[in-house]
Amino acid sequence: MYKIAVLGDRDSVYGFAALGLDTYPVSNEEDAAKKLKKLAEGQYAVIYITEALQAKLETEIEHYRTERLPAIIPIPGVSGNTGMGMLSVKKSVEQAVGSDIIFNNN
Repeated sequence: MYKIAVLGDRDSVYGFAALGLDTYPVSNEEDAAKKLKKLAEGQYAVIYITEALQAKLETEIEHYRTERLPAIIPIPGVSGNTGMGMLSVKKSVEQAVGSDIIFNNN
């Protein structure tokens, strides 16, 4: 059975444990990259990642965009919404549909 993980700074991921999700707090970019790779190669179908961490690991995350699993989904952290999550959704929709149907920018 597949699992769901949450990856990010401790304060941002702590509350997700109460929902039954596996939380993985990381304190630096190197540890985060290693943990992301381990999670992606494991039993995780969905990996939520804080937007701040997503910005730092964009190269690593790009590798998984063409894979069926895992789905790596950015979420706002305790520092707030940076807009990276919406940009990621926009990019995925453009790739799937072939045009910008969300923001209608030409």
